[in-house]
Amino acid sequence: MKVTLLTVGKTEDKYILEGIEKYLKRLKHYIKFELIEIPELKKTKSLSEDQQKAKEAEMIAKHLNHSDYLVLLDEKGKELSSMHFADFMNKKMIASVQNLVFIVGGPYGFDASLHHRAHDKLSLSKMTFSHQMVRLFFIEQVYRAFTILKGEPYHHE
Repeated sequence: MKVTLLTVGKTEDKYILEGIEKYLKRLKHYIKFELIEIPELKKTKSLSEDQQKAKEAEMIAKHLNHSDYLVLLDEKGKELSSMHFADFMNKKMIASVQNLVFIVGGPYGFDASLHHRAHDKLSLSKMTFSHQMVRLFFIEQVYRAFTILKGEPYHHE
C-alpha cells in the first residue's frame, strides 16, 4: 500500500520542514509515503470562498486516480485515537487498498465534489491547527500507527 498526503500550499517554516523530514525518513522503513504540495491559488480576492474551493478541488483532482481510497482531513471528520488510527490503517492494508490518499484542503475547507468523492473524513483534533502543522502532526501519526502495528516501543498507551 502507498500512502499519499496531498496538501494545498507549501510548508515554509523551517522547523516544520525539519520535523516532516524526520518522520518521512522514519516512514521509509514501513511504507511508501508521498507528500504532494499543490500550489496555493493566486489572485483570490475576486473569488468567493466557494469558487476558491472549486478551483482547489480541480487542482486536487488532477492528482487522483479513480482507484484511490480518499480520506479528507477535515475538522468535521471522525476523531480517532492513535490506536484506532493504527487499526484504520491496518484494515486498509488488509483490504488491499493500493493508494490511500489523505487530503489537507485550503483555508476554506473542501468543495462538495471532494466531500462526495471521499470514502472517509478524519479530524486530527477539535482544535484548529495551521495547515503547515497539520502536515507534521499527520505524518507523525502515520509513523506512530506503523510502530503500533509492529509492536515497537514508540507509542505508550
